[in-house]
Amino acid sequence: MRICLIYDCLYPYTVGGAERWYRNLAERLVADGHDVTYLTLRQWPHGERLDLDPRVRVVCAGPRMDLYTGGRRRVLPPLVFGAGVLWHLLRHGVGGKRYEVVHTCSFPYFSLLAAACARPLGRYRLLVDWFEVWSRDYWLGYLGGVGGRVGALVQHLCARVRQQAFCFSELHADRLREEGLDGQITMLEGLYQGPSSAPAPVESDPLVVFAARLIPEKRVGAGVAAVALARREIPGLRAVFYGEGPERDRLAAAIAEHGAGEYIAAPGFADAERLEADMRRALCVLAPSEREGYGMVVIEACAHATPAVVVDAPDNAAVELVQEGVNGAVAQSADPRAIAAAIARVHAGGLPLRESTARWFEHNAERLSLESSLRTVLARYGHPGPVGV
Repeated sequence: MRICLIYDCLYPYTVGGAERWYRNLAERLVADGHDVTYLTLRQWPHGERLDLDPRVRVVCAGPRMDLYTGGRRRVLPPLVFGAGVLWHLLRHGVGGKRYEVVHTCSFPYFSLLAAACARPLGRYRLLVDWFEVWSRDYWLGYLGGVGGRVGALVQHLCARVRQQAFCFSELHADRLREEGLDGQITMLEGLYQGPSSAPAPVESDPLVVFAARLIPEKRVGAGVAAVALARREIPGLRAVFYGEGPERDRLAAAIAEHGAGEYIAAPGFADAERLEADMRRALCVLAPSEREGYGMVVIEACAHATPAVVVDAPDNAAVELVQEGVNGAVAQSADPRAIAAAIARVHAGGLPLRESTARWFEHNAERLSLESSLRTVLARYGHPGPVGV
C-alpha cells in the first residue's frame, strides 16, 4: 500500500508525543512492507543523514524554519507547509504513483486543508489524527481576538472535511463531534512503548519529578510554588524539573522567589536512563499543565509504579488517565495550595498507593500500548469504505 504521512515535525529533530507517534508509525509501516512517504518541514542541515529507517522516504514540503516564538507556534510555518503539501499531493495526483492513503495530523491545520483540496485528483482515503481540539476560549487566549477567531474558524473547517478521524482522548473526541465532524471517530488510546508490567513497588524517596517542554501551558511557576508549600508538610521534600524551552527563565525566577535553590533542581533535559531512574524512586510525577492532548508522562510514571499528580482543567485530557487514590491525585485547580494538597495526598498514600498504581498500569497496559494503536490504524487503512473516508 502506498501511504503518505504528513506532519511538520520529525522526531528526534523536534521532541513530542506526536513526533514519536508518526516516526513509530512510519517505521512500523515500512517493516510491514508498505511504501511510505513522510512529508514534513526540514529540521536538519542539508546533507545530514537522517536518524530514521532508510526505507521511509522523507520529503521536505518546506524549508527549515523556527516553529515557535515565545513558546507559541508561529503562523508562517503552517502556511508554508500547507502550500508545500498541496503542491506535493497535486503532483502525485497527476501522472506519478498515486497514494492510496494520506494520513495527517490535524495540526497545523493548513496541511489538512491542502490534503482535502487535492483529494479529488488523488482519490486517496484521508485519515486524520486529532490530538487536540481547542475551545473558542482557548483560541482567544492563545492568539488574541482576531487571531483567535481565525484559528477557531480554521479548526472548524478542518473538522468539516470528510475524513476518518482518530482521537486520543474522550475530551477531544467530544469536542470534535461538537465541531460537526464529517466522518467517523476511532479512539486510539495507546502511545506507550515499554514493558507491560511495572516493577515491584518500593518505598519512595521524598522527590517530585517534573518532565516537559518548558512552555506557558506547563505552568512551571505553579509547580515550584506547590513543591515549596508541600515541603512544609513533607520533611525533606525535593524536586527536579527536567526540560528546556522559553519558560526556562520563568522556572529559574520561581525557584529564586521561593528560596528553593537548595531543594529544587532544574538541570535541563535528561537522558532516558536518568529520567527513568528518578521516576522509579520519586514520590510522584507532577504534571500541572493547563492543556494536554494525551498525558504520556502519566503513563510513563505509572509504568514505574509511581503515582501522578495532575490539575483539573477544561483543556487537560491527562485527567482522564488519573483516578484519585488509585494511581495518583487530581488537584482541583492550578492554585499552588491545591497542587500541594494533591502531593500531600500521594505522600499519605504511601506504599499501598504505589502498589495500586502498579496494578492500574498492568490492568491498562495493553489498551495504552503503542502496538494497540498501530493495529487499529492498520485495520482502518484496509477498511473497504468509499474513497476519501
